[in-house]
Amino acid sequence: MFCTRIFQNVSPSKHSPPRTLVAVLNWGLGHATRCIPLIQELLSQGHEVLLASDGRAGLLLCKEFPQLPYFELPPYNVYYRTSNMFWNIAWQLPKIARAIYREHRAINRLIRQERIDFLISDNRYGCWSKAVRSIFMTHQINIRIPFGPLQRLVAWCNRRAIALFDELWIPDVAECPGLGGALSHGNLPSKTVYLGPLSRFEPMELSIQYDLIVVLSGPEPQRTYFEEKVLEQALNCSLQILVVQGRTEREERRRLNERLELVSYLTATELNRAICQSRLVISRPGYSTILDLVALGKPAVLVPTPGQTEQEYLAEELERAALFHCVAQSVFDLEKAVARSAAYPGFGREWQAKKSLRQAIERLAAG
Repeated sequence: MFCTRIFQNVSPSKHSPPRTLVAVLNWGLGHATRCIPLIQELLSQGHEVLLASDGRAGLLLCKEFPQLPYFELPPYNVYYRTSNMFWNIAWQLPKIARAIYREHRAINRLIRQERIDFLISDNRYGCWSKAVRSIFMTHQINIRIPFGPLQRLVAWCNRRAIALFDELWIPDVAECPGLGGALSHGNLPSKTVYLGPLSRFEPMELSIQYDLIVVLSGPEPQRTYFEEKVLEQALNCSLQILVVQGRTEREERRRLNERLELVSYLTATELNRAICQSRLVISRPGYSTILDLVALGKPAVLVPTPGQTEQEYLAEELERAALFHCVAQSVFDLEKAVARSAAYPGFGREWQAKKSLRQAIERLAAG
């Protein structure tokens, strides 16, 4: 399997550094990108970090941390074929359940073979173990379902699944509504830690090179549908535009005309720089993207993935707060969206999370 590396087990000495396995969900790239500052902080505190994921998220982690051991986990392979979130997930539930069962067995094998001390899972429900201290990281305590009774059932099941872990880490601020609103606040387990907003990005003072950067992400086939719509309109647009496809399996950069540039993938440092060189961002309102926009203070147009209720909820809340212009993919018009974005300033201040993250990892090692 790609990027999978084999390492000889070495018996740790009494004073060896803690070995921490970070398991990341491959559901778009947001789960992987928000784990970048987490992994960096673990390394800065002397942890031996091992990584586990699959698909594009796994490739991203391999490219960001080529020096770290990486292990492939069973894929969920979730597709968003329609605009109905319930049916998108309902027909795939058996497949998801099998993947969770398989990843639980795989993670326990890894813990034994690699002598793991701590396990941090970003939204991989099967990545817990009774053998080591297990942390679940998520921003969705209350999953949005467009049907009240079913939403309560899903919330109950979600809490039961999270209860298998020793701690819950939430990349948000504790004060409600924070950034996640009802998603990340409410009835919480006793061992809950708010990390603050986690972003891989830092503000940079750079000259503007692009009028617009389009950052594509999310599950297929909707990522491709949106890319095709964007490129069709961008080809006839007078703006200087950079389109980042979010396709980590390719390395390609080309100009489609004198104003439109297409790149398959950018590392965190490259994307940080490109966004800071752009006047406006167009992207999905995934939670990790919101965290990045907080860090950089950039204005944006947000286009939710059809059928992804979390993104639709976040988009509605952010537009209601007059922070970002949001538009449905089905009626997306590039020039209109850019024009309307002028009335939405984005976040006006930076929320720092480094201190909260550092303290959480210090407590983890201290036991």
